[in-house]
Amino acid sequence: MSVRVRRVYDPVEPDDGARVLVDRLWPRGLAKDAARVDEWPKALTPTTELRRWYHAGEGSYEEFAERYEAELASEEASEALDGVRELVRRGDVTLLTASKTPEQSHATVLARLLEG
Repeated sequence: MSVRVRRVYDPVEPDDGARVLVDRLWPRGLAKDAARVDEWPKALTPTTELRRWYHAGEGSYEEFAERYEAELASEEASEALDGVRELVRRGDVTLLTASKTPEQSHATVLARLLEG
């Protein structure tokens, strides 16, 4: 079982497994049926404050990742994380994000936590 991160705008691939959107907002210009999203656990997304702080360039990706992991300790986020862990136990999971740089996004932090 593997966890991978892809842009939600990329074409669906046969080996995607369960497709989990990990952004708080629905991606612009993307029809819901075209995205083929299986789960959308909004509780796993960074808070608006953390997202704005990171996108304003006020901190490093490493600091963002630490702050995001701390947010994931909340009860609601922890329950949502457990739900995605169950999907990983059953098979491949693709975490989807609209981020232009998924490797520097919260989706990569989530993937690391799910694989570890």
